[in-house]
Amino acid sequence: MPDTPLSVAVVTGGHSYDVPNFHRLFRALPGLDVYIQHIDDYTSSSTAVRQAYDVVLFYTMMMETPRDDGQPWYAGQPLTALHELGATDQGIVVLHHALLDYPTWAPWSELVGIAERGFGYAIGETVTTQIADPTHPITQGLAPWTMIDETYTLADAGADSRVLLTYDHPKSNRTIAWTRQYRAARVFCYQAGHDNDTWQDTNFREVLRRGIAWAGQR
Repeated sequence: MPDTPLSVAVVTGGHSYDVPNFHRLFRALPGLDVYIQHIDDYTSSSTAVRQAYDVVLFYTMMMETPRDDGQPWYAGQPLTALHELGATDQGIVVLHHALLDYPTWAPWSELVGIAERGFGYAIGETVTTQIADPTHPITQGLAPWTMIDETYTLADAGADSRVLLTYDHPKSNRTIAWTRQYRAARVFCYQAGHDNDTWQDTNFREVLRRGIAWAGQR
């Protein structure tokens, strides 16, 4: 990996989270220069600032379709900002509940590669991650592992995505991590990552680090 760290915007909003351990998670990932920010701050930044990051990681859970009109002044222009995703080769990572963002908005469904995103969930499940594609840089050399996480019953990623990791669990969909192309951007989607039970897992951290690096073309 080059000496210069990847500049990463980690965008939150719409869902509470364990702030200290979330920050510890990203501080523990080498090779990254991370800027954790609420989506209001991200979407109120200029295009130049947003596109200056090498990678944008979404850990949001926004249930209303994005719009520019009718927003408070501090929220910026979410629709404009999100429409600009994929305009460059800036990497995109969609983590855990960000897969559920904007459930009726077609561009986000295209971004994550799942057309119908209704879901159920189960917290605190013991899941074993299987390596579906051991040849990809994100998964190369990994062995199956077991951890605790929240699962979703969400539609699986489609045939136009490259599936990397899977679960075989009665309360979960099968596809758990996958890559795809969205316009000019590499996209890495990873369903895992509910809370510190998962964040502290060394295999989860390694997959997340590699996924960010891959999206950022490292």
